[in-house]
Amino acid sequence: MIGLVAIIDPLRTEAKGAVAACREAGIEVAMITGDHPATALTIAQELNIVESADQLVAGPDLQLALDSGTIDQLTAKARCFARVGPRQKLEIVQSLQRNGHFVAVSGDGANDAPALRTAQVGVAMGLNGTDVARETSDLIVTDDNFASIVAGVEEGRVAFANVRKVIFLLISTGAAELVLFTLALLTGLPLPLMAVQLLWLNLVTNGIQDVALAFEPGEGNEMRQSPRSPHEPIFNRIMIERVIISALVIGTVAFLLFQWLIARGYTLDEARNGTLLLMVLFENVHVFNCRSEARSVFRHNPLRNPILLIGTVAAQLVHIGAMYTPWLRDVLHVQPISPQHWLELLGFALTVLIAMELHKAIRKRYLH
Repeated sequence: MIGLVAIIDPLRTEAKGAVAACREAGIEVAMITGDHPATALTIAQELNIVESADQLVAGPDLQLALDSGTIDQLTAKARCFARVGPRQKLEIVQSLQRNGHFVAVSGDGANDAPALRTAQVGVAMGLNGTDVARETSDLIVTDDNFASIVAGVEEGRVAFANVRKVIFLLISTGAAELVLFTLALLTGLPLPLMAVQLLWLNLVTNGIQDVALAFEPGEGNEMRQSPRSPHEPIFNRIMIERVIISALVIGTVAFLLFQWLIARGYTLDEARNGTLLLMVLFENVHVFNCRSEARSVFRHNPLRNPILLIGTVAAQLVHIGAMYTPWLRDVLHVQPISPQHWLELLGFALTVLIAMELHKAIRKRYLH
């Protein structure tokens, strides 16, 4: 014997951390390979995918399975599959789906195509992946790095959370307007706002803020949350609770102000002017409630989303500017108010902040 050469394809330095991040995020990682079981088990243990040989299933074991029920029993405990062929990869994916998992598969070869197509999410490697794999998959990772898939999961969770935040802002403020108008109609008062004032409120002042809210960065705990069900609606229980509470507070306080102004002898235009400004201030305050469903406003650094901070200030300044612009003032039927009255209305607007902080505190104490 002259010599012995050993060759190994080392793990990427970030692979182990990516697997750990998946586990923390409630995502189970399984490895499917055509390598020898001993090689596969060693790599899987190094990545902390498996803890013992009991979690390894080889291709011959799957071949001996008599029916899909037997395969399901094997895949229920296994997280490492060795010496498997293209057909068995497909069977493993189908079995995991029958066991109730939402399955994502990554692969680069033509033999991965059936599994990529069958999985709920197929992820192909863009650098070294075959054309068949890329055409079959739903996503393509351009750097062939598993850590990029994990980063994509985090970005997806941030994006979904921001969609919920913007929807909550729009629906809650719209529902508040319904509460305001309903109370006015039930008590026989004139309409609190004109049509042009409603358009101004929804399209201009609120329109600036909802765009800015979409740029909200992640809260930092996205990968410490359990995956949501694919069938979970956007309007889940917490969303409905928050919409109802904020809508009732905003709509009721605005109505009480409008009713008080009318009772004190203010003209209808003056009462509407004060009510409109209060609604704008409510939106300015409420947008910060929308930054998180669970975390307190006071634990959020406003500078983490400078676009939102600037957008909120801009929305208020645009409305104040309209009060001092002759032609726009006539169109909107608004007029300037004193700084003292502005501060008083700001105090009323803070009631929605207090209400939502109480809701977060109660949920945190009794549900967690």
